[in-house]
Amino acid sequence: MSGHSKWATIKHKKGAQDKARGKLFAKLIRQVEVAAREGGGDINSNATLRTMFAKARESSVPLDTIERAIKRGTGELEGVRYEAISYEGYGPGGIAVIVECLTDNRNRTGADVRSIFSKSGGSMAEPGAVSWQFERKGVVAVDRSAEEDSLTLAALEAGAEDVQDLGDQWQVVCAPGDLTTLRTGLEESGFAVADAELVMLSTSTIDISEENEARKVLKLIDALEDNDDVQNVYSNFDIPDSILEAASM
Repeated sequence: MSGHSKWATIKHKKGAQDKARGKLFAKLIRQVEVAAREGGGDINSNATLRTMFAKARESSVPLDTIERAIKRGTGELEGVRYEAISYEGYGPGGIAVIVECLTDNRNRTGADVRSIFSKSGGSMAEPGAVSWQFERKGVVAVDRSAEEDSLTLAALEAGAEDVQDLGDQWQVVCAPGDLTTLRTGLEESGFAVADAELVMLSTSTIDISEENEARKVLKLIDALEDNDDVQNVYSNFDIPDSILEAASM
């Protein structure tokens, strides 16, 4: 389990994400647009769009807003053209960081991300410098009330590779191409699916056990996630629960 996952959980519990609702909507809408542009506007034949459509609806993005985003993506409506770009870098304590963005101006976004790394005690790196420490995976989040053995059995039958305990929920991991099948299989088996998405999972972790350094790490992650162009931030840090709670105060 990555420390980043635990940090997101703490922020959610503290209500710190409520004020970011508008930014969340904007980011989800961009993802829908790009998915439609790259794979077409039919959610039945475009698995990525289907996943982003479901994610947007689960986050209460209005249906007409999503439909307009799809039409902008397919060219039926005019709109800003976004492109996907990723950046890599190092943070406090030597942690590896991958930043996935959707932008209409890569020069602006690159400069912003570089500045955030620098101001937070980190540094940008060349492409490939840290990405080898991560694997692209599909993950399905299941309500913690699910019984482990029955969930594991159903997950494996639906194509899962692993079931992990994140404390307040189960994380079911699969190959990227199996995400939709896994989600459908778990839902048909009666499990409450909270989320399903493609992510980058670290293959190893760096322990951050000193509170001051943990604060620096979390400051970097927060600053990156607060940028409008940033869609996802992945890292390989692991912070003990007691230190994480203290650092998040």
